[in-house]
Amino acid sequence: MTTTFFLVRHAAHDNVDRCLAGRLEDMDLGRAGQVQALQLARRMAKEPLAAIFSSPRKRTLETAKPIAIACNVEQIAICQELDEIDYGAWSGKTFEELNGDAAWRIWNDQRQSARTPGGETMQDTQHRVIGLMDALRRQTPNQYVALISHADVIKAAVCKVLGLQLGDCFRFDVEPASITTIVHGDWGSKLIRLNEVA
Repeated sequence: MTTTFFLVRHAAHDNVDRCLAGRLEDMDLGRAGQVQALQLARRMAKEPLAAIFSSPRKRTLETAKPIAIACNVEQIAICQELDEIDYGAWSGKTFEELNGDAAWRIWNDQRQSARTPGGETMQDTQHRVIGLMDALRRQTPNQYVALISHADVIKAAVCKVLGLQLGDCFRFDVEPASITTIVHGDWGSKLIRLNEVA
């Protein structure tokens, strides 16, 4: 038995290239992101989705809602396991500010072990997203499921599936409003598509 997971990165917010949104509560989609979410919904309408699970962040829920409508999925389940990495004190800081922080450079150089200030490691993130996928595979055998999340969460899952070190996450992109497709079964997991943009 297998489950096909569509790991969807949320559409763009207005500061997507300027600041680390992290777990800020009020970071919603900008106008461009709303357009992306509708395009994403049209693409996902081709898939027979059985369920949609989303990070609790506003920007992920705003991305999930058009998909739910397009795919006739009545309920979006909120999952803490899909939440953004807990960046602690870095949340909301601009990348310009972060680039001057030695701890930020260590975080990016040592993703295998570094911890965000007051937050978590990327390995913590990988454990929670893979644990969720394992649980959902048992609950939704032979079905198609959308997981609406964040770039580094999706990258952590891809690294696990491909047997890559977490530091290898910089070797591939997961763009806003992109779809990464993974088939997960008793035999393991297989990456079908990476960073598909609608």
